[in-house]
Amino acid sequence: VQLVESGGGLVQPGGSLRLSCAASGFTFSTYFMSWVRQAPGKGLEWVSNIDKGGGYTGYANSVKGRFTISRDNAKNTLYLQMNSLKPEDTALYYCAKEYYYDMDYWGKGTLVTVSS
Repeated sequence: VQLVESGGGLVQPGGSLRLSCAASGFTFSTYFMSWVRQAPGKGLEWVSNIDKGGGYTGYANSVKGRFTISRDNAKNTLYLQMNSLKPEDTALYYCAKEYYYDMDYWGKGTLVTVSS
């Protein structure tokens, strides 16, 4: 299993970024997927998840209304569209494969920095 995140970077407050996670080594379309983040000096925070077909999505209250998770099963890719970014969104963002209410595989993360 391999999960490779991309799309992070430096953005001003109020800006947008789109993260991607390229998945390989498993049947992507048969698993729920999640985004999790870790801010500097803090613990892991679950951000969002999506079901196998993309019909169900869940969000943390801290990002609801600003972030949108999606997936393209034909491309084995997970996305996170982040709008109206705030400095408190600064973190290392990981995608993770879900397995029975747990996350069994993680990528190495992509860094998002929101600063003026």
